[in-house]
Amino acid sequence: MTKDYIQHQGIVDSIEKHKVFVRILQKTACSDCHAKSACISSDRKEKVIEVDDDSGRFTLNEDVVVSVQSSMGLLAVAFSFVIPLILVVLTLFICIHISGDEAFSGLIGLFILVPYYFILYVLRDKIKKRFVFTISKAQLNIPELSNSVTN
Repeated sequence: MTKDYIQHQGIVDSIEKHKVFVRILQKTACSDCHAKSACISSDRKEKVIEVDDDSGRFTLNEDVVVSVQSSMGLLAVAFSFVIPLILVVLTLFICIHISGDEAFSGLIGLFILVPYYFILYVLRDKIKKRFVFTISKAQLNIPELSNSVTN
């Protein structure tokens, strides 16, 4: 059984000891649309991904492909969006039921995110171990990133 992977093309930004830092261009589905100039939804962001690699096969500004298992993408979405949404909604309903005050319940619902994100921060090293990125040499050139490296 083969595993599905999420792959992003990128450029090696820096190399430190056993880590390769890859700059990827993260785009929404809308960013390649022909109407993107007239739409406010198009979004492109550069992100730097840290990949453990001690092979020494990669050089600065080299085109590479960074991969991660699809299940890890789903886990990231759960940590980032699903769990916080559930916490806020549950807290809101519980507080409204107990106090009857909607404004107070809304504030408590938002405040519950502070300890949640603090816990994620404390456990970041443990969580980081679950997200295993792999790196390989790219077959294609990435003009959008190559142009921004030289500028």
